[in-house]
Amino acid sequence: MKTFGKLQQSGLWALGLAAWLFSSAGLAAEHPGYIHDADASRDGIGKFYMGREISQVMGHQGAGWLERPQRQSEERPDLVVMNMDLQPGDVVADIGAGTGYFSFPIAQLIGDGRVLAVDIQQEMLDLMETRKAQTDVNNVEPILGQIDDPNLPANTVDKALIVDAYHEFSHPYEMAKGIFDGLKPGGKLYLLEYRGEDDSVPIKPLHKMTQEQAIKEMRAVGFEWDKTLDTLPWQHMFVFTKPLE
Repeated sequence: MKTFGKLQQSGLWALGLAAWLFSSAGLAAEHPGYIHDADASRDGIGKFYMGREISQVMGHQGAGWLERPQRQSEERPDLVVMNMDLQPGDVVADIGAGTGYFSFPIAQLIGDGRVLAVDIQQEMLDLMETRKAQTDVNNVEPILGQIDDPNLPANTVDKALIVDAYHEFSHPYEMAKGIFDGLKPGGKLYLLEYRGEDDSVPIKPLHKMTQEQAIKEMRAVGFEWDKTLDTLPWQHMFVFTKPLE
């Protein structure tokens, strides 16, 4: 049977990394909405936020899965980019950028704009630097994020994109707030997650999100929900806005 879930061994590696970072990095007190439960499900980290169990993370060892040929038909990245209303000069933050699968196509469409390609794994940033050296795309800027901070300059980003990654954030409130703060007033967040309401989507349950849950979590940091595009084969494409000041 073909399995489209995230790779177990990569998830276990990343879970260990996240635990080490949390214990040694001196993070601030966690948001009160978090609940820790040692009785984690197989694909979870034993931490819950607003009723949702946070999933394990796919480490850099799973980079090949991000670049699989089937992704074109399974996720239609062309439709994702088309629906982002990209403009020349845009500053776009690709959060959880991984190998730069979306970063580089976006960079080619925004002229003298910039893509801030954020990932918490230096190995992913190294892959993006290699890719930059092999292409003529020079407006992708890899940024090392933290598990509770995307490290975006305040009020500088026109559009932010998170593809199949938010459900893995060990500190979703802090990350969403960091993205909110990084966006300009009126800026857009495009959040893609596998449809949690759809049992036919062949992805493990903790790697999916429902519309209700996504809207609830984004509203918690101040985002306004604009719409949900469900033209993709397996994913919701949520569109949120940072309100004008």
